[in-house]
Amino acid sequence: MLSGQRDLRAFQAERAAMELKVAFQGFARLDSERAGLRSCRDLRGRAWWGLLWALVLSLPAPLFAQSNARPHLAYAYPAGARRGETCEIVLGGQHLKKAQGAYVAGGGVRAEIVRWYRGLTPGEYNQLRTKLDEARERLVNDGQANPSREAISREAGVTAEQLREIELYQERQRNSKRQPNEQLEEELTVRITIASDAEYGRRELRLVDDAAISNPLWINVGQYPETREVEPNDVVADRAVESLPVVVNGQILPGDVDRFLFPAKKGQKLVIVAGAREVIPYLADAVPGWFQPTLKLFDSRGQEIPVTTAFHFHQDPVVYFEVPQDDRYTIQIRDGLYRGREDFVYRLLVGEIPFVTSVFPLGASWDERTPIQLEGWNLKNRSLTTKSVGFRQIQPFQWYTVEQGEDLSVRVPLRMDSLPELFDKEPNDDEDSAQRVSVPAIVNGRIDRPGDEDVYRLAGAGKVAIEVYARRHGSPLDAYIQLTDLRGKELAFNDDYEDKTQGLLTHHADSRPVAHLPTSGALLRIGDTQGEGGSGFVYRLYVRPPKSNFELRVTPSCVLTRPGSVVPITVHSLRELDFDEDIELALVDAPPGFSLSGNIVPGTVNRHSLTLAIPANASSETIRLKMVGGARIPHTRSLLTRPAVPAEDMMQAFLWRHLVPVEEWHVLVRGSPAGAIPFEAPPATAPLVRGGEMLIPLRVSGSNVTASEVRIDVKEPKGVTAEVEAAAAGFWGLRLKTDASKVPAGARGNLLLYAYRMSTPAASKDNPNPKPWRSDYGYLPAIPYLASSKP
Repeated sequence: MLSGQRDLRAFQAERAAMELKVAFQGFARLDSERAGLRSCRDLRGRAWWGLLWALVLSLPAPLFAQSNARPHLAYAYPAGARRGETCEIVLGGQHLKKAQGAYVAGGGVRAEIVRWYRGLTPGEYNQLRTKLDEARERLVNDGQANPSREAISREAGVTAEQLREIELYQERQRNSKRQPNEQLEEELTVRITIASDAEYGRRELRLVDDAAISNPLWINVGQYPETREVEPNDVVADRAVESLPVVVNGQILPGDVDRFLFPAKKGQKLVIVAGAREVIPYLADAVPGWFQPTLKLFDSRGQEIPVTTAFHFHQDPVVYFEVPQDDRYTIQIRDGLYRGREDFVYRLLVGEIPFVTSVFPLGASWDERTPIQLEGWNLKNRSLTTKSVGFRQIQPFQWYTVEQGEDLSVRVPLRMDSLPELFDKEPNDDEDSAQRVSVPAIVNGRIDRPGDEDVYRLAGAGKVAIEVYARRHGSPLDAYIQLTDLRGKELAFNDDYEDKTQGLLTHHADSRPVAHLPTSGALLRIGDTQGEGGSGFVYRLYVRPPKSNFELRVTPSCVLTRPGSVVPITVHSLRELDFDEDIELALVDAPPGFSLSGNIVPGTVNRHSLTLAIPANASSETIRLKMVGGARIPHTRSLLTRPAVPAEDMMQAFLWRHLVPVEEWHVLVRGSPAGAIPFEAPPATAPLVRGGEMLIPLRVSGSNVTASEVRIDVKEPKGVTAEVEAAAAGFWGLRLKTDASKVPAGARGNLLLYAYRMSTPAASKDNPNPKPWRSDYGYLPAIPYLASSKP
């Protein structure tokens, strides 16, 4: 029997050696065939083989693979401070105790951890109460008729700090507004210091511990004085506001109403901005998925004052108030559904500040100097002129700053392009007065009044894509597009088009129909679906042949890892008009040693996993990376290039997910490398056999690890398993088995493989039955695969 087992093992080893020989020959052929698909930087020539071997040899376990408790931030209160000041903010969330530092993106802001706090859980409270009750009973039985609190706590072994926690727990339980939520159970106080020359605006704040990095929260660097609410202010207004402008920081608890009293003089044109979604864009476990503030204004007699409320440029309310007389007025803020909890945080800006309500036109040509008009309140400068740019930028948006004096300014986004620019000419309300437009063109227009409809006569033939930009630029227009031939037959109609590149937009109110124009031309009608209109109802209308396009997002937006590691990242391709070309990814001006594996996004894939290699000598300073993606436009030689914008994958209301862009893509390198992986991974495409097996050769790197000890988890794709087996001398084999029911024929992507070792120490007198011990190596560089039915 034993002889038979040896013969079987010899046969298996001989078979494996043969398979390895065939596999090496096949991989050499495959490598030459896929040379055209390699990265322009990372996958060229024999030098890349050497770099890959070096990276694999130093491959450690990534930090996040060792931590099951990533710190999660739910809110920051207050969510910002004034430039040049220092304040303490409370961060609420989970798994915050081990935080070693707070990281704030951008310069000029320093953060340090002050203290951690978590209130008693019900179980902890009950345990302490039981201890105290039992101690009191013992003292009474010992003859003390009425033992003191100090005596009871001393007998129970309960400290003064624990007694205080019991009181706080009871106080919280008596507060009917508070609702227990484990996602908010911990508090971390952080002291932030903002330099006097720090740039205004939002910053991303994250916590870092020894094994993970948290999700981001946004804090604001402001330019106005700041204060905080003082409860109770439900009935009697808070009197903390003495002068304007001011930013009031507050929180809304269930059923809560906050009121603030402020002085104002006749003729002042006040703007009141409620920043809520600006602070926390999405709440994962609340419906509709964010705090919905409502604002009301009252005079000193308690009479409500009718005011104009709008939502320009964001989805939080804005009130415009021209003060009728000197008085002390009250502003009221609450949730629209009377919900609330600690993460219903707001920043209420009140003052006679410059504020833009409308921009016209919403864009311009790259090649021209175009005058742009601003509408709004308290604007000293209501115009700007775009710059003539002699090249085409990757990013279609251009931000312009318009100075308003006294260290004040406003910023507006404009959409830039190179197509002919037109302006609507009234009257153009019907077929007889329709304005003629030659395709392609951009029309800048307004729905001037309620019920208005602009009509254009399109000259040209063939397939055309019509797209409105309005709500995406802060216009209140809820556009519809109707396209008919000259006899009135409808060719296309569209109301709402979902633009997945707009991570903060939940009501997609812009339109984009695609249709074929007859040779005789067609009529295009644009209006507001609600029948509204006015000077602010502006739009930018594109009429052009369908244009191949895509945008890219990369997650996570901040990578925490060890030197020499390989980490998985995800690139989301947001494709337009059925664009299905492969997209090649590349790092831009990355520090030496940083590289991508599996950098080709297949044309049928919208979510692509790949790996990023970190050099062993990576700096411990924050590293900012940039990535771009390029694809060939069908039927042309043109290369379309787009940046991979870093983003956070956020959940809304238990269900929907949104890719919310952030400013920069960061890598934080911490700790020391883990042990080297015991084999070298070949840089080759894996032709997965559906319902069958394939063998990838692995060159052993000379360690004392045996093949039977090495484990490989296949993280992607589902339906593939992997085992390491011994083969010829100096070689192992990685056997991949593919479930045909889970991997479609023709599927392309990357194999994400995670390696670790399971070993059992030798038995000893002290430990006669040792348990297996696991040590993690980490991820291998991504291996592109193609699923086929034949080997």
